[in-house]
Amino acid sequence: MKFLIHALAIIFLSSPVMAMDTLKVGDQIPTNLELKDKTDTLQSFDSLKGDKGLVLFFIRSADWCPYCQVQLLDLRKGEADGIINAGYNIAIISYDKPELLNKFATRYSFEFPMLSDEGSETIKTFGIWDQTKEPGTFAYGIPNPTIYVVSKDKKIQAILAEESYTRRPEIPEIIEAIQNAK
Repeated sequence: MKFLIHALAIIFLSSPVMAMDTLKVGDQIPTNLELKDKTDTLQSFDSLKGDKGLVLFFIRSADWCPYCQVQLLDLRKGEADGIINAGYNIAIISYDKPELLNKFATRYSFEFPMLSDEGSETIKTFGIWDQTKEPGTFAYGIPNPTIYVVSKDKKIQAILAEESYTRRPEIPEIIEAIQNAK
């Protein structure tokens, strides 16, 4: 399975829609993640991380992307407890405004932190900005969906992504990536 995760990441990260400076396993995340959450409260990596680190889910939109919504709702099914029990907290990042994230969280009783990257600066910094979307369109600024397992010292331990935005890594794959993280 570890090979599959890395193979999926290599396929995804070599996609022509990716930025040239995409982060790799072993890199430090390039930001402290100082973003507003769904309640308009400023959060940071330090306020979000667990004892061992943080699992970052970059999604297209909690507002309009049905694949993202299913991915988020799957986190509520209890399997995500394996991530928390391993010492990692979970945070969601999208270009959605805080009020849209709050609307989703309220409607679906979604408890995990949801961060708003309005302007997509963090998305761009991670090198996962979907550059195929035209300025002025509703999807301009979205990321290619990607999951990062990040240690408490901000080192990327695993990257999970699929070639198509319609497929997302399953929770057991994320837990396996955590278990195999260096």
